[in-house]
Amino acid sequence: MSPLGRIRKHNWSVGAASGLVAIAALVAGSGFGTLHGKPLEPKIIAWTCTPVFVVFGAIASSRLSSALSHLVSEKGARSASAGVKVVSAAVGYVFVFFSALALLEVSVEKILVGAGLAGVVLGIAAQQSLGNVFAGVVLLVAKPFSVGDHVRVRAGALGGIFDAWVIEMSLTYVTLYTEDGLLKVPNSAMLAAGIHQLPRSVPPAEVPAAADGPGAKPLAGGAGEPEARAPGALPGPPNH
Repeated sequence: MSPLGRIRKHNWSVGAASGLVAIAALVAGSGFGTLHGKPLEPKIIAWTCTPVFVVFGAIASSRLSSALSHLVSEKGARSASAGVKVVSAAVGYVFVFFSALALLEVSVEKILVGAGLAGVVLGIAAQQSLGNVFAGVVLLVAKPFSVGDHVRVRAGALGGIFDAWVIEMSLTYVTLYTEDGLLKVPNSAMLAAGIHQLPRSVPPAEVPAAADGPGAKPLAGGAGEPEARAPGALPGPPNH
């Protein structure tokens, strides 16, 4: 197993174990702990379970987001792995924050109302960006193409039909190389387009190398791959 695979497996194991401990603390604190009333035992349970839940919940969020980031990187979208890690960790931390407030019996109604209004405003303002992010996740899961592929794109919104090499995939854009040079296409447009895989022909010399990563495939004729030549043709002089 590669070092990256061992790190990912370790993160999954630690994240899952920490998540189970956090869930157990959440269930125990919610079911048996309370800060109201005279009995001391429920108060002790609540004050004990809350920090346990926060600590192990934060560890689980961090480790699982790192494992998910490594998984995305292995799928060939190395540039998107950082964004996946940030988004997944943020979701975990928000869940831990509100659950801890619930364990402490702090009223979160006003916070939720404010967060809901802010979410609506941000959602409307960033509708296109969020659409690109979700489309990027779908592209990573469905994998209609990968980095290094030679594809034919059919999309009226992109000007019709054109051939391109896939250079990079991120959470917001897919970078293509066309006859006119580099083209950054929003993920939502690529998701709506028809994609046809073409034979791996030799690209022009100016096509940039595909993004590095365990899942990335070298472009045909690129670095590390011999240039195709006609049958019977003599090899050219070596490059110095």
